[in-house]
Amino acid sequence: MSESNNSNTPLVSVTVCVRDGIEWVDNCLLSLVEQDWPNLEIIAVDDGSTDGSTEKLQAWDDPEGIHNRHPVKVYTQTAKGLSAGRALAVEKSQGLWVAITDIDVRAEPSWINELMRASQSIDEKEHIVAVTGRTVFSPGEQIISKLRTSEIAEKYRNRPRITSLANGPCSIFLRQSLLDIGGFGEDWYHAEDMEVSLRLIEAGGTIVYSPEAVVNHVAEDRIGTFLSKRTRDARAHVRIIRNYPKRQRTIGFDFIGSAWWILMLFPSIILAIIGMYLFLSRIVIGTEDFYFSNTEHLFTLFCFLPAIIHILNFPQTAIGSLLKLKKPFQSTKLLIILYLWSWSLWKGLAYGYLDALFGRNGHRR
Repeated sequence: MSESNNSNTPLVSVTVCVRDGIEWVDNCLLSLVEQDWPNLEIIAVDDGSTDGSTEKLQAWDDPEGIHNRHPVKVYTQTAKGLSAGRALAVEKSQGLWVAITDIDVRAEPSWINELMRASQSIDEKEHIVAVTGRTVFSPGEQIISKLRTSEIAEKYRNRPRITSLANGPCSIFLRQSLLDIGGFGEDWYHAEDMEVSLRLIEAGGTIVYSPEAVVNHVAEDRIGTFLSKRTRDARAHVRIIRNYPKRQRTIGFDFIGSAWWILMLFPSIILAIIGMYLFLSRIVIGTEDFYFSNTEHLFTLFCFLPAIIHILNFPQTAIGSLLKLKKPFQSTKLLIILYLWSWSLWKGLAYGYLDALFGRNGHRR
């Protein structure tokens, strides 16, 4: 298939990658072949799956568009990672625009239509090279999925039209602009959407946000999966900060959300435990040694202060609203999840700095 001669309906290549996501393949592909945009090709890449996703994906292979509204082209590769999968998809694409999404989302039928509608500049200074849509997370039935839904909704609530990130599940790129900046790097460890976004902006491009372009994400209701993703995100973020320090960026990050607030939960609770130990140890030792020295007073206050600040800020966050649950057990469970989330971020940062030390996973030496 080649690009349409009709300038109003240029060919759009929609790409999706999967590794071990057999339960999501059918619903994701079905949502893509039902897109309203008339000139579309779908490129699916299997990244070394071992759970049967390869065979499930192959069943959708329809390069001529005989069985589906839009042609579906399936490619396989050994397990190289999401960024390498996106790189292969871009290489095989033929569209003027290339869209990326994730296997665990379901795109609304108008998704590509709305992205393309927003790709028209409204200012002569704009050189739009990417458009990003909105991801709506299903609240599911578990506390962890409700937490994720609340957090993501908060990130999107006040997002400006000009943005710094074309999010992985719901974005479209001008293909030539992608190629001009080198496309997706095969050695990047996640955060590939943020990496290409910053490169596009560095090259003079503009990324815009279209809230009407919607994809729906399945509920993230497994705590282990949630925490591993947060570790992965933190690890990849170290690369982004190192490769694109603040002094070199022309636009700040606009999609951080509550990450910094969550990050400080773990050290604050550790300090509070130390402060509590110091206070209680005085009581246990006896009244003659109960009184603190000035230095001990200051140190104990220092230990409790971060925890107090976080407690006072709970109501100011989207997460804080979830803590007003009617069942005390649920609130306690949520607090435990938040502290585990914070620990996962610290673990990811440690991995990220090890990557930086050894110059691996996309870190620049």
